[in-house]
Amino acid sequence: MRGHFPLKMAVGATAIMLLAAGCSGGGDDAGDEAFVVSIGIGEPQHLIPSNTTESNGAEVLAALYTPLVDFDANNNPVLVAAESIESPDNKVWTIKLKDGYTFHNGEKVTADNYINAWNHAAYGPNGMGGSYFFARIQGYDELNPKDPDGEDGPQKPPTPPTNKLSGLAKVDDLTFTVTLKEPFSGWRSVMGYTVFYPLPNAAWASDGVLKEDFEQAPIGNGPFKIKGKWEHDSKIEVEKYDAYPGEKPKIDGVLYKIYQDQQAQYADLSSGALDIVTQIPIENLASAPTDLGDRFKTSPNSVFQFVGFPTFLEQYSKVEVRKAISMAINRKEITDSIFRGSQTPATSFVSPAVAGYRENSCGEACTYDPAKAKAMYEAAGGPKQIKITYNVDGGHKAWVDATCNQLKTNLGVDCVGVGEPKFADLLTKVEKKEDVGLIRMGWLMDYPLMENYLGPLYGTGGSSNYYGYSNPEFDNLVKQGSAAKTPEEAIKIWQQAEDILARDMPVIPLRHGQNVFGHSERVKNVEVDKYTKVELLKLEPAS
Repeated sequence: MRGHFPLKMAVGATAIMLLAAGCSGGGDDAGDEAFVVSIGIGEPQHLIPSNTTESNGAEVLAALYTPLVDFDANNNPVLVAAESIESPDNKVWTIKLKDGYTFHNGEKVTADNYINAWNHAAYGPNGMGGSYFFARIQGYDELNPKDPDGEDGPQKPPTPPTNKLSGLAKVDDLTFTVTLKEPFSGWRSVMGYTVFYPLPNAAWASDGVLKEDFEQAPIGNGPFKIKGKWEHDSKIEVEKYDAYPGEKPKIDGVLYKIYQDQQAQYADLSSGALDIVTQIPIENLASAPTDLGDRFKTSPNSVFQFVGFPTFLEQYSKVEVRKAISMAINRKEITDSIFRGSQTPATSFVSPAVAGYRENSCGEACTYDPAKAKAMYEAAGGPKQIKITYNVDGGHKAWVDATCNQLKTNLGVDCVGVGEPKFADLLTKVEKKEDVGLIRMGWLMDYPLMENYLGPLYGTGGSSNYYGYSNPEFDNLVKQGSAAKTPEEAIKIWQQAEDILARDMPVIPLRHGQNVFGHSERVKNVEVDKYTKVELLKLEPAS
């Protein structure tokens, strides 16, 4: 998740995966009244950067924090909060910060703010969802000792001997070094992800211990500061931070309104009570171009929609069963009839947005063949009932129902879609290993490398590997690719890792997405990026 589930797991069903919501806040400005733009999101799971691996929280944190690097249209990293990022060997990296950045409480941003935040993120007992992204740094293993009985054993993992990464070292107030366990040419890009934001001294109750209520009103170093506190299941407000040294916002603030009903969100947009809908609901895709006119927009994104097979469910332990279910799904029919062409069928495990993408790398298992699928399914003794659990707040019911109807017809099974109210609820059940059947999942890239679609989602212990897939051969290839000297060499090795996914089918690729969004007449220059986030610094009043 910079998207988001890493991970930022993506939440929505249609063109982007941010959760939809509605906002009040439309209407005309009067006099010198602050110009606040309302944007729909869903309830974030967290607002601590290192624990925010889904797209709702990442959308808010992007307003509150400034990353070390961002990315240009060609996915190349561009320095933002960093003055320079250099490495002679791709293993030891020196990060020099730009002078002048401050946190919203006035504290100067220093190297210590990054070091302290990253140590907390990597320390295993803290249980941060984004801890995985620090695993490349020297000393991570010491902060995450393994349970001698395995993760399901009676003993808890031993207490780490330290809470500090040996690979982090302060040079001066504006400079620090990161030493990786092994060379990784893509490390500069990785540091653009949400979990690598700094934290102020005010965030800490004591050394390495965050204040319990910090995420209710996070203090960042970005162009906007929080106004009040996070009002759960209702709203989050941010306002322009006047002392921000970077590019200044052209608006005075943002109201993130949290909805669980996408239809209500779209109704708010249509009535002028909401300024930006980042995800047009499936039900409105046909009418939205007429409803909104030139305020109906599309743009590329990195979304990958799929369903996962929990390894703890015996009925899906045979690869033939998994492949048969995949072959029984007519992806094109669903993208045409449900999504009206706003998404495209996925026949690979990575997005076309990244270098290394290969069309149909999934092969036969992603080719629609109902007759062969049924024969394979019956021969493998597939279950009589298939359950697909999805989050209601992401607008998934229509395509899940359509998928179930195909599986009923093509495999002769009973299939039911089960809705969880919120994406956070679904993740919680999966983390507890409750029987949710197939897991509706989505992914948008955290950083623009093929590896980001592999390691976090399928690597052993990956931050968003909620289904528990584990294959040492796959892990080794992802690791080898990361250590390659050039991006071209890395891609060749990562493609070999993707081939293993096609063989094992831990998930079923379904669709690649694009942003399909809309906005009110109050605001102009509305753009949504490849990470499905609104580009806040481009927003302007329409008049």
